[in-house]
Amino acid sequence: MSCCTPDGSCSTSTATPTATTTEGVTTVYDVSGMTCEHCRDTLTKEIGAVDGVLSVDVDLEAGQVTVTTAAEADDALLAEVVDEAGYELTGRAA
Repeated sequence: MSCCTPDGSCSTSTATPTATTTEGVTTVYDVSGMTCEHCRDTLTKEIGAVDGVLSVDVDLEAGQVTVTTAAEADDALLAEVVDEAGYELTGRAA
């Protein structure tokens, strides 16, 4: 038996859910070398581990990675992380 209610909340929780909106700054980067789900998983994990990164979305077909950060993204740091993962951040998408 699941503890989750039909609306998706957990029935074991005693806290009242509150709505929070995390805005952040969204930046789209062109990244070369991505070809498969492993690439998506690797970049999501590695970029997601960077301080201040709120979310990562990898679009293999477009060759782009969308990164949402708490403040303005550090392009050089993200390029280094992508490079160390075996891919190449070629710049911000136009």
